[in-house]
Amino acid sequence: MYTLWIANKNYSSWSLRPWILLKTLQIPFEENLCYFENGKSSHEKFQRFSPSGQVPCLIDGNLTIWDSLAICEYVAEDFPQAWPKEKQARAWARCASAEMHSGFTALRQQCPMNITRCEALPEISHELQANLNRLQQLWQEGFDRFGGPWLSGKEFTTVDAFFVPVASRIHSYQLPVNTQAKQWVENILALPAMQEWQNSASQEPQIEH
Repeated sequence: MYTLWIANKNYSSWSLRPWILLKTLQIPFEENLCYFENGKSSHEKFQRFSPSGQVPCLIDGNLTIWDSLAICEYVAEDFPQAWPKEKQARAWARCASAEMHSGFTALRQQCPMNITRCEALPEISHELQANLNRLQQLWQEGFDRFGGPWLSGKEFTTVDAFFVPVASRIHSYQLPVNTQAKQWVENILALPAMQEWQNSASQEPQIEH
């Protein structure tokens, strides 16, 4: 059985991605939570289990897999349902996941994940609006090509997992998105796994940034 190392559920968007994929697809795993250091780097502490000194990190027997996208790809080797069955949908889902993995910088910086927050930003910067525009364009492409209700079709897959922290940010910061994007966000927030994560996050101690 897999062991997944994660950090604070209130703040760790990268931890959320493989965690919610495993939970939603009902793939067995053991969760190990290691909290961020309050006001200082957690790198040294995380290096005890993660070569990069970052979370998430997956342990499978004598194998260690770090980085959220690498973890999801590794899981898909044992559980192919982690990606869409159809080739075109799978290719699109991989591209969209990779774009999320490396992009949307303004969204990350100006709206850091904070599950317990629920307060609108005083203003939307040009850079953040550009990220939101691209986000909606990308999601709409998925809905139009593959029919929804999830980003690459009828089933929740890795591409949805990769954008789950965005759903959290849209909710926490009350970010403006179109009707279909709002519906996808509502679908994400209604997932039992997401509700479990949010409940745990609400019970964690707050930390300084």
